Amino acid sequence: MSKSFEVTLQKVVDHSYLIEIGEHLFASLIRDLQQGLLTGISKYAIITDSTVEPLYGRPLLELLRHEGFQVELFSFPAGESSKTRETKAILEDQLLSHAYGRDCCIIAVGGGAVTDLAGFLAGTFGRGVPSLNYATTLLAAADASVGGKTGVNTPVATNLIGVFHQPRKVYIDLAAWRTLPSREFRSGLAETIKHACLSDEQFFAYLEANMDRIVTEDGELILDAGVCEHIALTNCRIKYEVVEQDEHEHNLRQILNLGHTAGRALEALSGYRLLHGEAVAVGLVIQAKLGVKFGYMTEEEANRVVALLKKAGLPTELPEYISNRALVDKMYTDKKVRNGRIRFVFQEGIGRMKLFADGSYSVPVEESEVMELLEEIRGS
Repeated sequence: MSKSFEVTLQKVVDHSYLIEIGEHLFASLIRDLQQGLLTGISKYAIITDSTVEPLYGRPLLELLRHEGFQVELFSFPAGESSKTRETKAILEDQLLSHAYGRDCCIIAVGGGAVTDLAGFLAGTFGRGVPSLNYATTLLAAADASVGGKTGVNTPVATNLIGVFHQPRKVYIDLAAWRTLPSREFRSGLAETIKHACLSDEQFFAYLEANMDRIVTEDGELILDAGVCEHIALTNCRIKYEVVEQDEHEHNLRQILNLGHTAGRALEALSGYRLLHGEAVAVGLVIQAKLGVKFGYMTEEEANRVVALLKKAGLPTELPEYISNRALVDKMYTDKKVRNGRIRFVFQEGIGRMKLFADGSYSVPVEESEVMELLEEIRGS
């Protein structure tokens, strides 16, 4: 006769953290560490990529060492193609070989690929160690710095392997945006436009009116300080309002996947020739035009979305080198897929998301309907 024993593990965990937005925030980070932001930490590991390392990684390393912190830097080749389990394993082995243990803290310095990878590493190393995010790109500020979703890509799917791991604090350095190549900055604008599409019509109108104060259609960066700060703050607010209600993506948080069903597939199929935001921009166009077909938004509203993406210098057309068939097949690896059916989240107009009758924010879409729309887009 079998016996059972119940393991009761109910607990309340406070994952709150501060996001600091400003310019040149190394001094603030060091002051936080000196004033006890973290306790029980004896070693720090800066994780960055080959592009950010000379600009921000090495300078932070020297400043921390000058202040007496025990810290080392670990770098990996820049680019989304390096955001893999293999890279994570290499970094883990490097940390272990340098005697890092559970009394360490990970400091992620860079863009979205760095914060995604370093956050995943922090969430599993020693079964979880604290981490800080120092975001140097608009993409990291808009997306990766808030919400605690971390992960890596595989040849089959993007970001399907990962954990939820909230940082202890996030630093968004607006001065770093001025060091970005124009294309990288514009890529980050796609996530900003996505946030406006899903949650804030007033912010969408603000972007329409002020886009030319930060970037021209031909890609020249203007970066008006006031507009940049407003964008950073609003991105954080919108994402926070969603994450606060659904930290682990049971339903509502799916809306942050707007444009990503097709976008993630395009990004992977391009071999990362398309930057994340460029792929998401095309994904936003696909969902908007599908939304018009299903009556969730008007043609005029969809045209506003396309026009704003173009104003930001982002692509709105499907790449010729990716076939409709390949794109649809790749969509089946999206994390929203259930029972072998592709699911989309949709705008309801501008600034709202469609909530379906079953209480879900995502809905299955027939493959034939997606294929039909893709053919229309290519023919238009």
